[in-house]
Amino acid sequence: MNIHEYQAKQIFAKYGVPTPRGIVAHTVEEAVANAKELGGNIWVVKAQIHAGGRGLGGGVKLAKSIEEVEKLAGEILGMTLVTHQTGPEGKLVQKVYIEEGADIADELYLSVVLDRAAEMPIIMASTEGGMDIETVAEKTPEKIIKVAVDPSIGFQGFHGRELVFGLGITDKTEQKKMVQFASKLYKLYMENDAEMIEINPLIKTGSGDFLALDGKMGFDDSALYRHPDIEAMRDITEEDEDEREASKYGLSYIALDGEIGCMVNGAGLAMGTMDTINYMGGTPANFLDVGGTANAQTVAKGFEIILKNPNVKAIFVNIFGGIVRCDRIANGILEATKIVDVNVPVVVRLDGTNAPEAAEILKNANIDNIITATDLGDGAKKAVEAAKQQA
Repeated sequence: MNIHEYQAKQIFAKYGVPTPRGIVAHTVEEAVANAKELGGNIWVVKAQIHAGGRGLGGGVKLAKSIEEVEKLAGEILGMTLVTHQTGPEGKLVQKVYIEEGADIADELYLSVVLDRAAEMPIIMASTEGGMDIETVAEKTPEKIIKVAVDPSIGFQGFHGRELVFGLGITDKTEQKKMVQFASKLYKLYMENDAEMIEINPLIKTGSGDFLALDGKMGFDDSALYRHPDIEAMRDITEEDEDEREASKYGLSYIALDGEIGCMVNGAGLAMGTMDTINYMGGTPANFLDVGGTANAQTVAKGFEIILKNPNVKAIFVNIFGGIVRCDRIANGILEATKIVDVNVPVVVRLDGTNAPEAAEILKNANIDNIITATDLGDGAKKAVEAAKQQA
């Protein structure tokens, strides 16, 4: 689950992570009132959406008067903001964050993420704050510092020293401030089951203080039951409607931009299926893992969600029966044809528990647009061919 910048900064405040003052607004009138409440003569009007690159997309603008705050808030609220993370469809801006201006002497990058290879959190930092970190990683990877922190010992002084020396911070007072900042961020990450915390930019002010000028946070959905205060921050308007509906039925669904719908059990097999479709010359329209407790109803719901995508020209069902039985999937496919207008070819590969029974169920159904496959490669090839015929 992701949250907005203003929500991330609310959590930052609980852990003593310094940020500029700011207040969220849902209307132009609120934005003006917030600027007056904050005081000063410079404010930043920031679109609040679950995506990066807001500044480049025109969603973060500087105001030097109350009149400018009013004008800019009016322009940003209600706009469809397109960034490199939203895709061409963009996201509707329904709220803005009015933040006081900051004295920026330098911009850095700082994040805490899980390194799956190292099997522990890592603190990533760079002197190239304000830039797209992916671009920095590609063009100047030497400018990214990575400090792995073993959870069994937690954040220690030597982690902090590695960080500040890597960033080239030589002033003793500034070194201490940065170490404290990183320590608080790591504690926040661990205590809240976060998956990612990113601050870009982390600024150094003229007085040598460090402030989180931005804040992005993502959390482990499976651990939200431990954090009802964070779960309450969920903004369902920022989430994909189909992905949200799928989760209600225990399905893991992510929409993609291809033409072959995928229904698979197990994340690893799902990734392998999509790779094989690509290898065969096709492109997957989605990731859909029905999990190990699928039944006829959940499979039917999976078909319904897949077929909402008008780009889908064929569906590839690739199930290796273990916990989930193949005959249950076969019955789910038949159930789907009764509930949903399955108007595209469906290639089915079922193997494992009760696979012979499943084959018999599909054979006796006599449904013309169901095509059986013998293995993964055969199924992917047939799905690609079927999609091309529908184009």
